[in-house]
Amino acid sequence: MNQDLLTVGLAQVAPVWLNREATLAKAIDMIKEAKTHAVDLLAFGEALVPGYPFWPELTNGARFNAPDQKALYALYVDQAVDIDADHLDDVCLAAKEGSVALYLGVIEKSLERGQSLYCSMVYIDKAGQIGSVHRKLMPTYEERLNWSPGDGHGLRVHSLGAFTVGGLNCWENWMPLPRAALYGQGEDLHVAIWPGGYRNTHDITRYMAKEGRSFVMSAGGLMRPEDVPADIPYYDQIMAGCGEDLLADGGSCLSGPDGEWLIEPQCGQEGLYVATIDHAKVREERQNFSPAGHYSRPDVTRLTVNRERQSTVQFVGE
Repeated sequence: MNQDLLTVGLAQVAPVWLNREATLAKAIDMIKEAKTHAVDLLAFGEALVPGYPFWPELTNGARFNAPDQKALYALYVDQAVDIDADHLDDVCLAAKEGSVALYLGVIEKSLERGQSLYCSMVYIDKAGQIGSVHRKLMPTYEERLNWSPGDGHGLRVHSLGAFTVGGLNCWENWMPLPRAALYGQGEDLHVAIWPGGYRNTHDITRYMAKEGRSFVMSAGGLMRPEDVPADIPYYDQIMAGCGEDLLADGGSCLSGPDGEWLIEPQCGQEGLYVATIDHAKVREERQNFSPAGHYSRPDVTRLTVNRERQSTVQFVGE
């Protein structure tokens, strides 16, 4: 058996929007399907559970103290994922039973930070253990109306076969320093998760692969007008805003470390897209360039990363 080989899967699925339990059930079904393909690492899109907050853009969401925005936010908090509760137990069990490691995009709530929400990327290993929870460092544009800025606590990599895997949320992948933080930990398989958008994945996936001399998986979600549940608050306003357009079209893809497509961007439909990657290709491409190795100059430029989980209080003594 070739120890350099790893089978990876891109899970392009639509959430049961603003319904945590139903969306987690869809994720578990995909994990079970991935098992039948002997997938070692499965990636889901950003904010899959319980879904991306499309409504501010569609309903003039920047209006201060607006009743519709407050009601939708309250529902979002209610359906968000509490890592310290049992919300991901069944997903962890499915990962263990399928021997599938995975990255899952969730909206995370923490009792320590009140009712604030974070766009988080959860890594679960093949034993069903949560290895890291990375909170998106800077929400993008209207996302800031619902998500709080994260911190560096989850900027971590994980060993998986011959590979070292790490990942970032959406536009974080455009931030050079978080990428450098992962390169500096030996990352050679990068997972970029997105709410879903060919416009994002078709260029940056291959660019990151060439820059990092790494395999890069971009996992995007899907959201169609028919995926908006009719029973959510302010349904008519949301539907009037989105019309017949896709809110998220997927765009999931996989690039090799030479920047060539292994899976071209997939758009418009749900599915599991699988490929087997070979670590030897990383070693080949790093012969002439290694961003944290022989082509680096840490004596000239060096990155400092703060991994403290941020809090408003520090207790001293008992």
